[in-house]
Order: sequence, then structure tokens, then C-alpha cells
Amino acid sequence: MTAPTLDRTITRWPAILLVVSAIVGSGVFKKIAPMAEALQSSGWILVCWLTAGVLSLIGALCTAELAAMMPGSGGEYVYFKKIYGKFFAFLYGWGNLTVMKSASIAALSYIFSESAYSLFALPVFDVPALDFLGLNAGAKIIASMLIVFLSFINHRGVVFGERLSRYLIAGIIIAILGFCVAALGSSHGSVANFTAVSHPPAGWPLIAAFFAASVSAFWGYEGWNNIGYLGEEVKQPQKNIPLALTVGTFSVIILYLMVNAAYMYILPVGELVALNTVANKIAAVEVARVISGSGGAIILSALIVLATFTCTNTTILMSSRMVYAIGRDRLFFRQAGEVHPKYHSPSHALWWQCGWSVVLVWSGSFDQLTDLLIFASFIFYGATAIGVMVMRHKFPAAERPYKVIAYPVLPVIFALFCLTLVLVTIIQNPMQALVGLTLILSGVPVYLYFSSRKTKEPLIE
Repeated sequence: MTAPTLDRTITRWPAILLVVSAIVGSGVFKKIAPMAEALQSSGWILVCWLTAGVLSLIGALCTAELAAMMPGSGGEYVYFKKIYGKFFAFLYGWGNLTVMKSASIAALSYIFSESAYSLFALPVFDVPALDFLGLNAGAKIIASMLIVFLSFINHRGVVFGERLSRYLIAGIIIAILGFCVAALGSSHGSVANFTAVSHPPAGWPLIAAFFAASVSAFWGYEGWNNIGYLGEEVKQPQKNIPLALTVGTFSVIILYLMVNAAYMYILPVGELVALNTVANKIAAVEVARVISGSGGAIILSALIVLATFTCTNTTILMSSRMVYAIGRDRLFFRQAGEVHPKYHSPSHALWWQCGWSVVLVWSGSFDQLTDLLIFASFIFYGATAIGVMVMRHKFPAAERPYKVIAYPVLPVIFALFCLTLVLVTIIQNPMQALVGLTLILSGVPVYLYFSSRKTKEPLIE
């Protein structure tokens, strides 16, 4: 009997919308306040969002070349096997399971629950035994329930999960554009806010502040590479994956610049800085409150709930294919590499990812998780850019349905930036870097264990 396989059901526009829905989560609503505190300048905030967006787009272009050459479930895991070998590819897959994508799921689900608390009079559970976590146990219970629920939805098949994200993100985009029009057309705003500064840093402090703010901005763009994980489920992947990466990421850059311009048109940078010192204050909600009172704040809070719900769903859907890929290669529990006979989904991989994401929900705060995953992610984003150059050198005659523009300039720029961000993080936050590296390297004994017990059965490549 033939083993069930993943089905190619995702066409061009759904793939583009999946890229957008994987990116637009909480960052664009929540991160401008810490960015304002770091940079103290409206102009520098917009430059930071633009820079992070352009660099993410360059990363997407680099990924697109490899994705068009090697479309398969697992995205970079597939590319890294070809470029660097199975050990490095496994560390990437393990890093996704232990910190990068699972932490993203945990952070998004927690912000969903935080936003739900701002909308509804939900009970706050004080659990003395969990005081060391410093967070509302009730919010963590809701976040955990969301992860389990969405994992079940995606267990039922890619079509159900993909359509859910597609329709929701279309509504979210329309709502965000409506918010921008309302803000930029409001009599409560002022163009003078764009030139106002508080106490902006200069010299090296400005560079350090810019990198610190960039971590927040990159969290806003995190997820642009996820569509590559569905390489075996996208129709005509050689064409549609590069197009989805490019169009989806570029669209989000424009959207983010509009949203942040709307924030700063309504609130000067000094007020945005002040918001970062007040617990449970979200800049987007306060801007909506200024424009439309409490009704506007409620609507914006509902939009954040919807956006984080959609982004969590898309991340669960796509990143589970990474766990599936390492399971299929017998480098993890074999069941993780199996496809459900009825729903044609990697159901075991989804539940493994679900379990660890719930653990991370209870392990730390939102900012700790997002900073940790950005540091770990950029180690491998840099490896992707270098991988483009390695493949060009080792296999110059290989068929490339898509080639990154301005080669080798763009891959070099992106690789150097990734290296710089990683080094700055190690210098400024050595403990955070150590935790991230430890979680990634914890995969070494796992790799050795599963490699030693692999059967002689042929792998499905």
C-alpha cells in the first residue's frame, strides 16, 4: 500500500497571502514604543522599519533562488542538506523546533491572549507557585489553548488551515488600510510630529540603538521565509514560491511604513516613548483611542486579536513541515515524518510542535521570546545568503528558474548584516545569545542518537 503524501493544493495568490499572513502579526502594532524609546526620533523609526524591510526583502530574494531550485517540504532544511550537509540542516530544523518557530508561535499566541484581555473582562488567575514567571497565568492558559486549537485545525489538512489564513488576512489588510486612512485624515494629527525629536542618540550610541530597534522591527517582519516550508504543497513551486516571497514581503514593507506613519502623525515620539513605560499599553490601540475614543480602541484591539490569531495559524501550518522533514529523514521520531492517511497533513509533526510551543508559552515573556528567536534566526538567514553563493560556485550550470538580482552584491550585503546583528547581540546580550546557541546546539546529541539508530530502509527524498 502506497504511503499517503502531501498534496499540491496551494496556487499563486493563496501563496502570496500566506506570506503576508505569516508576517503581519503583533510586531507592527506593539513594537513602535520600544523603538521610539531607543531611537527618540520619528525619522529614525521610519528608517529602521524601511531598513529591516529592505533587508528582509533581500533575504527573501536569496531564499527564492534556492526555493526555485529545490522546492521541498522544510524550506531551508532542504537547501542546507544540499549545501552544507545533513548535520547543519538538522541543526536548523532542530533550532526551529526548539527556539525559532516554536518561540514565534508562543509569542504570537501570548499576545493574542493579552489582546483578548483588553477586549473582554477575562479572569486573572493568580497562581503563587508561578509568580516567578511574572505573567498572568490566565493569559498563558488562553495562549496554550489557542495553540492546541489551531494545531487541531491544521491537523485536519492544509486546505482548511490555508483558507482560514487566506480569508482572515484579506480582511485584516482592508482593516489596516482603513485605520491608516482614518489616522492620516484625522484632525488630531500633525505633520510636525515627523520632525519632532526627544533626545536622539548620536555616534556609536545611535548605531547601538539602531540595532536594538532593528530587533523589534525584524520581529515585525519575521515569517517571510515560511512559504518555502510548503514546497511540496504549492503548485508550480519554481514560479509561485519566488513570486510569493517577493510580492508578499514587498507588500508588507509598504503596509508597515503606512501604519507607522499613521502612528507618528497622531502621537509625537515623546508620547510613544512614554507608552513604553506603562504596562499593557499598545501604541496602535492608543492611536485609535485618540482618533475615535474608546470605540476606536476596542476596534483596534479586535484587529490585533484577529491578526495574531491569523499569524499564529499560518506559522503553525507552515513551520510544522520542518519537523515533518527531519522526521522523514529519520533524524527525529519516525512518526513525525508520517502523513495522516485521511487528512494528508503531517499530524504527528504538528503535535510535537504544539507541545513544545506550549512549553515556551510558560517559559518566558513576550519580549524575551521574540529577541531570542530573532538572534537565532539570523544565524541561519545568513547561512542562506552564503548558500546562494556556494551553489553558484559549486553548481554553476544548474538550472535556476529564478536568480537573485544584483548578484553577488545583495547576498553579500545580507550575509554581512546577519553577521553584524549576531555579533552585536552577543556583545550586548550575552546571556540571551548563550541561551539561543545552547538550544540550537542541544540538537547535537539528538542528531547523534537518531543517526545511530537509522534503519537501512530507503529514505523518501
